[in-house]
Amino acid sequence: MTEPSSDVTQLLRAWNTGDQQALDRLLPIVYAELRAVAHNHLRRESPGQTLQPTALVNEVYLRLVRITRVTWQDRAHFFAMCSRLMRQILIDAARGRRVAKRGGGVLRVTLDDALVPAVTNLLDVIALDDALTALEKADPRKCQVVELRFFAGLSVEEIASVLGVSTDTVSRDWKFARTWLFRELRDGRTPAR
Repeated sequence: MTEPSSDVTQLLRAWNTGDQQALDRLLPIVYAELRAVAHNHLRRESPGQTLQPTALVNEVYLRLVRITRVTWQDRAHFFAMCSRLMRQILIDAARGRRVAKRGGGVLRVTLDDALVPAVTNLLDVIALDDALTALEKADPRKCQVVELRFFAGLSVEEIASVLGVSTDTVSRDWKFARTWLFRELRDGRTPAR
C-alpha cells in the first residue's frame, strides 16, 4: 500500500535538511509510481527502444542522489522533477543514437492524443525537445505545464499546486501550449537554441 502524500512530503523535507537516508526511505514508497511515470514516457518511444522502466527509474535515482540544490515542496514537485529527469535521459539517449548513426534512424515517438489530438504520425523526440526548449524560452510556465501534464501525468489541480497558480491559469496554459507545439511540430520547424 502506498504511503500517504504527507509521509512523502516529510521525507522530502528531511532530505532537504541534509538527511541522506531520507532518499533511501523515500524510494521504496514511491517506486511503483515512478515506474508508472517511466512507463508513460517509454510508451511514446519507438518499438525498438531498449530502455526499460526499471532502468529509467534507476538512472533517475542516480541523478537524484547528485542533486544538492533543490528545495522539495511536496510529492507533486518531486514527481515533476523525476519526470523531467526521465525526459532528459531519453533525449540524451536519442541524441547518442543519432550521433552513433550519423543522423540516421532518429528515435521517434507518438504524441499522446491528450496533447495534440490531430497528430497521428510519429514525431522525432529530439524535435519535440527542441520545440519544448523554444517554448520554455518564450514562456517557462507553459513549458512546465506541458512537462507536468504530458510527461508526469499530473492533474490540473496538482499542477496548479506545484506552480502556485489557479487551475484556470493551468488550463489556459495547457490549451495554448498544445496549440503552439502542434504548430511547431506540424510545420517541421527546428527552433533555434
